[in-house]
Amino acid sequence: MLRHIITWKLAAEDTAAKLEHAATIAAALQGLVPLIPEIRSLTVASNVVSLDTNWDLVLVADYSDEAALRTYIDHPEHQRVAGIIRPLVAHRAAVDILV
Repeated sequence: MLRHIITWKLAAEDTAAKLEHAATIAAALQGLVPLIPEIRSLTVASNVVSLDTNWDLVLVADYSDEAALRTYIDHPEHQRVAGIIRPLVAHRAAVDILV
């Protein structure tokens, strides 16, 4: 199984805007689960410790293999959601691991 992990530093400076943007991103990503069958599991969570130094938000999603991940990435609904996320984010980091 392939685990896809994304972390984001949100662009918003104030806590209220960060919380709103995190909720928007989480809802958009979670909405993909029933639309893209290649997603085996998907969790989106906000950071709760060291709020000033840690990254703000994380996505942890599992796929059967790299082909399934690529299908997810290329899916039109994922592309739509990525368009929602990009303007809200200052920095993004990703790692894919075998589990």
